[in-house]
Amino acid sequence: MKMVRSQQAARRITATVGALGLGLALAACGGGSDPTSSGAGSAAASGSGSATGGGSSGEKVGVALITKDSTNPFFVAMQKGAQADAAKNNVELTIASGKQEGDDQGQIEAIEQAIARGDKGILITPMSEGVNAAIKNARDAGLYVIALDTPPDPADTVDITFATDNRLAGQLIGKWAAAQLKGEKATIALLDLFNDKIVSVDYNRDQGFLEGMGIDVADGKKNGDEAPTGKYSGGDYEIVCNEPGNGAEDGGRTAMEKCLAKNPNVNVVYTINEPTAVGANAALQAEGKKAMIVSIDGGCAGVQSVKDGVIGATAQQYPLKMATLGMEAIAKIARGGEKPAVTEGLDFYNTGVALVTDTPADGVESITADEGAKICWGN
Repeated sequence: MKMVRSQQAARRITATVGALGLGLALAACGGGSDPTSSGAGSAAASGSGSATGGGSSGEKVGVALITKDSTNPFFVAMQKGAQADAAKNNVELTIASGKQEGDDQGQIEAIEQAIARGDKGILITPMSEGVNAAIKNARDAGLYVIALDTPPDPADTVDITFATDNRLAGQLIGKWAAAQLKGEKATIALLDLFNDKIVSVDYNRDQGFLEGMGIDVADGKKNGDEAPTGKYSGGDYEIVCNEPGNGAEDGGRTAMEKCLAKNPNVNVVYTINEPTAVGANAALQAEGKKAMIVSIDGGCAGVQSVKDGVIGATAQQYPLKMATLGMEAIAKIARGGEKPAVTEGLDFYNTGVALVTDTPADGVESITADEGAKICWGN
């Protein structure tokens, strides 16, 4: 399996751990207003005006919002949020997306169309490095480009990124999972998005989860075809599998079935998003198995899954804030205003994250599912 190094230290997959890859691909995440959140996640201020102060004076500004697809509830929420705020910022908003999850070409075409229209800026959830050249062309043409949700690789491909601290999101669910195990061996299944694309969110969420668990894969052992093993913060761990679920319920179920075939004793399941988690739970139920499932997103359906006990904990994110702040920033810059200030360094504006669970853990700040339902997205 391949392991991705930090985006700040390296740009490509380099190390291998036998046949088991730890460089993971992640699905998109959540949105809404920002609650008080843990660690760096609290750095983003609540309310759309805090980062940019867009304003509607002056001529209409053309902005393109280009998401990964137009069906994932996360991106639908992002699109609706941008549409709702476009008029008050005097923005002519064009919405586009890849034709399906994983479609670089659809995003490239949308970027080219934004350039041809004479738009002032682009908001994009970049699919992969495959869109980097098109983004460069847009910036060379004078467009201000903001990444939403998914920092590109390298980070300076865009002007700035408005996103969740995905590493923190992973750390929150990892710390929570380790605390819930109370020293029991962690037999872990990792369910991602893709196997064949390098996306910074993939690395940051996955590695954050492992860090939160107290796992240093480099210190683990792998003998022959055996899974990586070692110590987590509470005891022993074994990573059974790393399977792509394509960010969907059916993909999550298939991925979990493969993991259970390798080891039926999985008791911790990390999932890239909540649809994947629901699919994984269905596979577990079909085999008469139970496992602790953790995820990242915070959509209303996912929060309900926490309340129903399907997901133990999820890290909630805020796509509406990403879209609103990004659009306001472009409108302001196009009218001669200042560029947004960063809160995390490396041209990154943190839009917040909160752990949602009804089983709190000592030392891990969280909100309840009922509290999460008040600020979730995807109704």
